[in-house]
Amino acid sequence: MSEQPVKAPAIEPLPAGLANLADFEAPARARVDEQAWAYLNGGAADELTLCANRTAWDQLRLHPRVLRDLSGGHTRVQLLGRELQHPILLAPIAYQRLFHADGELAMAHAAAAQSAGLVLSAQASVTMEEVAAPMLADPQAGPLWFQLYWRDDRDFMQALLQRVERAGYQALVLTVDAPVHGARDRERRAGFKLPDHIRAVNLGGRKKPLDLQPGQSALFDGLMPRAATWAEIDWLREHSRLPLLLKGVSHVDDAKLAMQRGVAGLVVSNHGGRALDTLPATAELLPPLRAALGPGALLLVDGGIRRGTDVLKAMALGANAVLLGRPYVHALAAAGALGVAHALRLLRDELEIAMALTGCKTLDEAAPQLLWPT
Repeated sequence: MSEQPVKAPAIEPLPAGLANLADFEAPARARVDEQAWAYLNGGAADELTLCANRTAWDQLRLHPRVLRDLSGGHTRVQLLGRELQHPILLAPIAYQRLFHADGELAMAHAAAAQSAGLVLSAQASVTMEEVAAPMLADPQAGPLWFQLYWRDDRDFMQALLQRVERAGYQALVLTVDAPVHGARDRERRAGFKLPDHIRAVNLGGRKKPLDLQPGQSALFDGLMPRAATWAEIDWLREHSRLPLLLKGVSHVDDAKLAMQRGVAGLVVSNHGGRALDTLPATAELLPPLRAALGPGALLLVDGGIRRGTDVLKAMALGANAVLLGRPYVHALAAAGALGVAHALRLLRDELEIAMALTGCKTLDEAAPQLLWPT
């Protein structure tokens, strides 16, 4: 249990007319400046993958069964040895104080209140201890995980891992699909720059400057030699007792290599369409990974989740749980902690409705047969 005092976020009224997650976007847009809005909602290049993530869930059709006895049904799932009330976690999104003064603190209180898990971004704008406190104080809260980007400074990384463990985090999630930023045109057109009062408060110190010779590439000769390889995966497993998941694995061969190295699970992700454009949607990436790794592998999925039917479809395709991204930040901007909690409740209610209307008593029963053949 964390000794960090649990700070209470501001309580704000909910905007009127919030019937689903999309309804948070308009009130959020009214409260967020142009630069921050482009940073949050933009994707890489032509934003084809960003759009595909949403379209892929829409194109999947459910195939319900009827007249089944659903009494005693529930949304509970098992994840890394513990039971969750539902399979919805909040994805790691950086610098949430761009969108609300309470930032990640509001996210944590909302997740705890709705029995949801969260993955805190390494680039959070609130300290990891403050975020952990409300989650650890509530026995009904979901899992508390910490997302990492590799930094080529092993002393720094070891100190960070130790701090994460002391703060009570229960797993590590290393992002592996973004060793460099994608070409985010919308963000660049808007001239996005972090305000002086917002920073990655958990990442002290400075990155080593690039040491380039004339004619060398800043990317291939400067940044990429510092990027993580499979050797760094081994190092992380050796230097932390926490389970390690990899976020952003999309190729079956990489997924198999990860499992061979003792990784605890994968987050099937294309970085929300923010890194490499023209990648397949995550709904397309998930089935071949499940088929290759078998039923025992832990697979979560993010990207484009907006409805309870999306959550059910993800489970039918082989996910163990899902991560919600941009919509909860819209809810944060619109109404702080209460907004995020309301968004989570809406999504869980929609999931229960979808299960009832498809004859799915528990999420163990969500299988490919729940989907109309394509």
